Amino acid sequence: VLAPRCGWVLPGLEQRLAVPAIVSPATARPYAAAAKTANKDAKRSRQEKVKEKPPPRRRPLMSKPVDDVYLTWLYKRPSYELEQAVGMLKKFQQLDFTYPKQFVYINVSLDMALQKKKKVDPFSSSVALPHRFTDEVNKVLVFTENEQEAEIAREHGAAIVGGVELIKWILEDEIQADFYVAVPAIIPKLIPLRNKLKRKYPSTRKNSLGSDIPKMLQFFRECHEYTVEDENIIKTRIARLDMPTEHIIANLKTIIHDICTFKPSNYDPIVRRLVIRSATSEGLLLNLDGILPQVQKAEEKEEKSAVDEDQQKPVQESVST
Repeated sequence: VLAPRCGWVLPGLEQRLAVPAIVSPATARPYAAAAKTANKDAKRSRQEKVKEKPPPRRRPLMSKPVDDVYLTWLYKRPSYELEQAVGMLKKFQQLDFTYPKQFVYINVSLDMALQKKKKVDPFSSSVALPHRFTDEVNKVLVFTENEQEAEIAREHGAAIVGGVELIKWILEDEIQADFYVAVPAIIPKLIPLRNKLKRKYPSTRKNSLGSDIPKMLQFFRECHEYTVEDENIIKTRIARLDMPTEHIIANLKTIIHDICTFKPSNYDPIVRRLVIRSATSEGLLLNLDGILPQVQKAEEKEEKSAVDEDQQKPVQESVST
């Protein structure tokens, strides 16, 4: 009885059905924009509270433990004088009955930063150590087209000697060497090898380009090479543990002084952290005082020179009179 008859339509409803209504999101959800703004404000306020919250205070590390058993992360890592550390490495070997002629290594952490966003590029270098610790000889290739120079190179221990005919074999990895040296006359013909050899390409800056073939061969056959890894770390061996302590110290200082030449002295020292260890021992953190080269500031040099000039003036005047 209450159901409308078929085809019955309320007045005005027919027009509404004929024209579909267009509803805007704002009309359909009148509180959506306000809710979105409120959420942004709430999120911003939470971020501000997090920024205002002071960072958690970390307990300062203690300097020296008082017992033999302690938690290492609660104390500062001890640092040792170089001579003391070498003596400890020798003592570790005796107590552990390990190989007495094992290698001694250093891990050097570097500060490569320069002004603004510039930094020192990773590098490799070769240095002649005052005390050799291995009988290994590096394989050196000599580029020359002069038969007399080639004969001299062979007499002084060159592994490979040749001219432009070697370029093809080097590019195809048929010939490889630890170091490459060349005489000035042939260097224009070696340009195809520049990208292949990269840092080992002969150059006067690395003392691998010159006319004194015996001198270059003596250096590169016996030199010690090290390379920067992971952008700011150098890991290299420096000696054998059975060598005298003074020899180990001399080798270490020679390498450290060579590393320091790669950053200008008016910046912070490039060596930031230095650890020494043997093949079977723990690493010992070294105190850098007395290891890094002493760099005198430019201002101090100027003051010293000015004082020297003042002292010399009366002497010169008295002589002239």
